[in-house]
Amino acid sequence: MNQTLIQEILEVVEQAAIASAKLTGLGQKDEADAAAVEAMRLRMGKIEMKGKIVIGEGERDEAPMLYIGEEVGSGNGPGVDFAVDPCEGTNLCANNQRGSMAVLAASDTGGLFNAPDFYMNKLAAPPAAKGKVDIRNSATENLKILSDCLGLSINELTVVVMDRTRHKDLIKEIRGCGAKVQPISDGDVQAAIACGFAGTGTHCLMGIGAAPEGVISAAAMRALGGHFQGQLVYDPAIAQTSEWADYTKEGNIKRLNEMGITDIDKIYEANELASGENVVFAGSGITDGLLFDGVKFERDCVRTSSLVISTLDSTARFTNTVHIKDGAKSISL
Repeated sequence: MNQTLIQEILEVVEQAAIASAKLTGLGQKDEADAAAVEAMRLRMGKIEMKGKIVIGEGERDEAPMLYIGEEVGSGNGPGVDFAVDPCEGTNLCANNQRGSMAVLAASDTGGLFNAPDFYMNKLAAPPAAKGKVDIRNSATENLKILSDCLGLSINELTVVVMDRTRHKDLIKEIRGCGAKVQPISDGDVQAAIACGFAGTGTHCLMGIGAAPEGVISAAAMRALGGHFQGQLVYDPAIAQTSEWADYTKEGNIKRLNEMGITDIDKIYEANELASGENVVFAGSGITDGLLFDGVKFERDCVRTSSLVISTLDSTARFTNTVHIKDGAKSISL
């Protein structure tokens, strides 16, 4: 992992965002995802590295590209593990709603947790609250701690929660404390990262989302010095999702054990989900969002807005890139 590689990783998410954005608002979520996957894999293939997908689009027999275990890059150079979500928020992209982006996390070989395709209870909070809030606490307890850490009253706090049936009681508890709830339909990675920056108006992320995206969020929050914890959810009665309609708690526990996860109730800290010496997060907006703008198509150029967070030099770089088209005659500021 080095600075040159980081620049190329930025271009990977930019190209994925552009490819997906061409289908924004057309109601074609699967096509938008496929376009992003193909563009991301194509750009990765040009990088001098021994890359490997540890979190991707599914197993080899489920995904033709960016499947778990796929080797990417030239085959020469540093070993890099990737957790990718080429079109995070496919529904958001398909419906031209805020918050869709192309994202990935990268680390030295072995530096990212191989999260199973399960759900994960998550808690993200600003650096000031790192190690003070705890996922084992109630929402009420964490809001009191967060209030003290940030010097804000509880009714000034905003908590992002996925708009799901399983969160009915959580939302009721948060509002009962006087804090504001911001429900989101998809895309909790951007919400988690927003907790790491003051001024976003997002102070905390609580609730259950996808485990693979939890690893990407953890990588970003580790690099930012923010708080992130995750705990796998294996009980269908808790997940309350139609995707697990035919699953059982016992069957899911068996699946986890077969994957080598025996401590099924373990609470993972950010530095366990993203444990590598060098960790990088990169995201590029597909649609406008809280942290950056979406892709803008103009006559002579395409504009992207991105964020790269790295432990290599302890930086968070917001980048606006102008991709100049062949034969361009006029590029505005």
